[in-house]
Amino acid sequence: MAQTGASLPLQPRQWVTFDAHPDRYRHWKLSFDGPVATLAMDVDEEGGIKPGYTLKLNSYDLGVDIELHDALQRLRFEHPQVRSVVLTSAKERIFCSGANIFMLGLSAHAWKVNFCKFTNETRNGIEDSSRHSGLKFLAACNGTTAGGGYELALACDEILLVDDRSAAVSLPEVPLLGVLPGTGGLTRLTDKRRVRRDHADIFCTVTEGVRAPRAKEWRLIDDSAKPQQFAATVRRRALELADSSDRPREARGIALTPIARQVASHGYRYSHVEVEIDARARTATVTVHAPNTEQPRDLPSILAMGDKWWPLAMARELDDAILMLRTNDLEIGTWILKTRGELASVLAADATLATFAGNWFVRETIGMLRRTLARLEVSSRTLFAVIDAGSCFAGTLLELALAADRSYMLAGRESAGAPRIALSPMNFGPYEAVTRSSRLHSRFYGESQPIARARDAVGGHLAAEEAMALGLITAAPDALDWDDEIRIALEERGSLSPDALTGMEANLRFGGAETPETRIFGRLSAWQNWIFIRPNAVGEAGTLKVFGTGEKARFNWERV
Repeated sequence: MAQTGASLPLQPRQWVTFDAHPDRYRHWKLSFDGPVATLAMDVDEEGGIKPGYTLKLNSYDLGVDIELHDALQRLRFEHPQVRSVVLTSAKERIFCSGANIFMLGLSAHAWKVNFCKFTNETRNGIEDSSRHSGLKFLAACNGTTAGGGYELALACDEILLVDDRSAAVSLPEVPLLGVLPGTGGLTRLTDKRRVRRDHADIFCTVTEGVRAPRAKEWRLIDDSAKPQQFAATVRRRALELADSSDRPREARGIALTPIARQVASHGYRYSHVEVEIDARARTATVTVHAPNTEQPRDLPSILAMGDKWWPLAMARELDDAILMLRTNDLEIGTWILKTRGELASVLAADATLATFAGNWFVRETIGMLRRTLARLEVSSRTLFAVIDAGSCFAGTLLELALAADRSYMLAGRESAGAPRIALSPMNFGPYEAVTRSSRLHSRFYGESQPIARARDAVGGHLAAEEAMALGLITAAPDALDWDDEIRIALEERGSLSPDALTGMEANLRFGGAETPETRIFGRLSAWQNWIFIRPNAVGEAGTLKVFGTGEKARFNWERV
């Protein structure tokens, strides 16, 4: 990977990667029965991603969730005949006790927040697949279901709880740990399940939780069954959910091969994505390349390419790069988004995506792109798009610039190397952000006139002046001012408080009407971020520090 004179080599360290494969799962068992897949949680107590704690009672850490994320990806692409998924436990009388408390107590603040964010994204991905791809999910809670375990169940379309007079659902984070349900628990209680506020208040402040009869009455679950009828009830409902799905009944899946990632001291390199880190400037330049070979235009050829098809291969690589940067490069606060290649190549790929959007594989590829772009936006990093000579911000890749906090485009004549951008139909809906609307819709707050002007420009190769007039970019310096404008903007951003920027960016990116997703990430980046550093949670006598020792937490009783 090319190095710049300003770059400092990164210190040797242990990299956290997000690679997984069913053959190497330590925590999940995946099985199939016709149109129904079962994902059974069977956490290896000694299989923590970091040392110092055991994963008792089907509690989880980042490693458990990495495997879950991988399993969901494989269900999407490798098993298109699966129409419903049962999430359950392979252990008796326990579904999942949530995030491992000792892991949280031992973890640095950034690790806790990044862990919660990835976990949120995985749960949101379950709901995304149900909403867009027809993959339905049933939580079969065959025992105690607490904290993050209940939050995993909440992400499913329906929840069944065994009625054995001991199993309960609970969100005990407030009374037990002095923190909040960090993976969407509060939001899904109100926004998704419409649990009455007074019922939710009681539910979230009792550690023992609520058993089946009252849980159904309060809408905390959809149904329950006695132990003798539980398995039959789960199977019947899973088949009913499968019948409601529009996933193909007969289709051959696409194998997801390992992502070819090269890690160097100055970044990461993939087939279609490059990341170059400048440690001194605390920036990472993420460059996405357009396809450089002829792309298939018919379904048989697309399916034959499988995970080497550019839209899917690029999405998987970009997603991996985002996760690697977020987890391993905490001080790299500004991501500079660039593209390289031909506008026509990207627009041709977009035309193929739009033409075959009804095919299950193309639909799943669009879903992968949608979730990757959403992961980019909810990352706590400044995003600047730099549209310079050689750029190809068109259609799908223009979404990178629309997701950015600012975009700078070089002005001037095309003969002098000035770039062009281009809109495509893919910019008007398929890639909805966490606002559940297109980025153009969010950019213009749903105002019809600027959106209509943008739609009229679809297919045109727009110069900087035209892009500015349409409101698609932030600034258009000419060649004389270009280097200084970009340098000043990056230096100014790098001088500001990272905490203030995280709060500001999260507020500005998701303006307008709120959704469950924006509420979840808003709470994570504000409430949970703050609570996680308060002494009541992580001080020497805080709940996360004394849990399991037999001592009681000592609180500072100020309400602030």
